Amino acid sequence: MAEIPESAIREKFLAGTGPGGQNVNKVATACQLRVDVYALGLDPDAYRRLKTLAGSRMTSEGELVILARRFRTQEANRADARQRLNDLVDAALVRPERRIKTKPSKAAKARRIDSKKARSSVKAGRGRVSFD
Repeated sequence: MAEIPESAIREKFLAGTGPGGQNVNKVATACQLRVDVYALGLDPDAYRRLKTLAGSRMTSEGELVILARRFRTQEANRADARQRLNDLVDAALVRPERRIKTKPSKAAKARRIDSKKARSSVKAGRGRVSFD
């Protein structure tokens, strides 16, 4: 799990939508988390992966914006936003495995050609029938 410095995080609480009745109009329960990605100290590859994973949640200034409004309390939404941030950064830190190129064997190529020839002869035999 990546350690995210508190200095890189800014929180703002907004009026949320969804369940809560009249309470939702009066209380700012939704949590907007803004994270300065440059302050995280990620290596360039991890930063590139984070940018791809974040998509439209990443601003042009290098801020990652996470909006959590799933729950009815500030504390729960705050915890949810931080958890989602941790998951996103952890996913960016995982290096994808390199794909190892493989070649089909000569026997596999021969089998493929034989099956293509067989199919070709079946289709060639489907032509118009002439009664000459």
